Amino acid sequence: MSHSTTDSIPAGLGRREVLAGAAGVVAGITLVGLTPAAAVPAEVPKFAPRAGRNARILITGDAGTGSRTQWAVADAARAFHAREPFTMAVGLGDNIYESGPNGPDDVQFATKFEDPNAGLDFPWAMVLGNHDTSGVFPGDGGWLVRGNHEVEYHAKSSRWWMPSRYYSVRVPEENPVVEFFVLDVNPLAAYIPPLLHPYWSVDGQYMNEQRAWLDRALAESTAQWKIACTHHPYLSNGPHGDAGNYEGLPIEPLNGVHAKRFFEDHVLGKVSFLLSGHDHTLQVLEPTASSKGTRQIISGAAGKTASGHAAAGSGHPALYETQHELGFMVMDLTPDKVNLRVVTVDPGSGAGTQVFDRRLA
Repeated sequence: MSHSTTDSIPAGLGRREVLAGAAGVVAGITLVGLTPAAAVPAEVPKFAPRAGRNARILITGDAGTGSRTQWAVADAARAFHAREPFTMAVGLGDNIYESGPNGPDDVQFATKFEDPNAGLDFPWAMVLGNHDTSGVFPGDGGWLVRGNHEVEYHAKSSRWWMPSRYYSVRVPEENPVVEFFVLDVNPLAAYIPPLLHPYWSVDGQYMNEQRAWLDRALAESTAQWKIACTHHPYLSNGPHGDAGNYEGLPIEPLNGVHAKRFFEDHVLGKVSFLLSGHDHTLQVLEPTASSKGTRQIISGAAGKTASGHAAAGSGHPALYETQHELGFMVMDLTPDKVNLRVVTVDPGSGAGTQVFDRRLA
């Protein structure tokens, strides 16, 4: 099946047809992709999620360092999973530090994903981050096509789910409690904008197809809870700051103004939660007027922290935040409620401490 960056799903194919020809159905979890390249089929048996109407989600981000700190967070997640099994995980980008993989057979997939996550045997819905698409320097987001290596790796891993660069996940398949919309906003937030590549431009084919897919998928979704997953946040009290003011830069488009418009036009007010990484922090922010009732949650501390980096000073009201601790989050969803827990992790022992436990909806 072609993975060129200019192919598109043929006209008239619906979500179920794309699913049937691509990612497939695995024991109650459905991943649906629509991208400029046909979705990649899984060539290896995928781990099945825990069955049932309730879903427990491991939320982790910015993990892919292969370092002791990543292993410490994974150790804490393993201990949690032994007590309270996860249904699946969401990995919020920067999966392969510092500059992304060099191909679908890159050993970094083993050292920075498979090995640290041994025993966490459930689907991991993965998001592309700016480090995954590095070009000239680490994290510049300047080589967008590099992200296709992570899509291709979907065919090779029993855990890694990325059938396309953006896709949705329904849990369970029929009458879903939750649908996750995994999005790729890297073309809108790259430090090296794709000015010479019209396909990837702000209003180019790739982003226009993604916008159309997202609008349609959200409108069609019957899930009780709709959740968007991105690497770059809309709001953040961390060093990277808010979309439209990333890094405190006054220069467009480096400040993420196009990402801001994408969120405001296509995401906010249409989902209950926006899960993001990018900042190496743990933040549970309150909804704001600009977020149209959507709550921003940031879980980007699975490999690094923001220690030594000045906060952006956005000062958004937060139910919880820490800038200097490793950790992950756990979201429990039922048809009636959503509960979120935050677990911080000691980098030396790998011991996790639950520091936040709150019903959010």
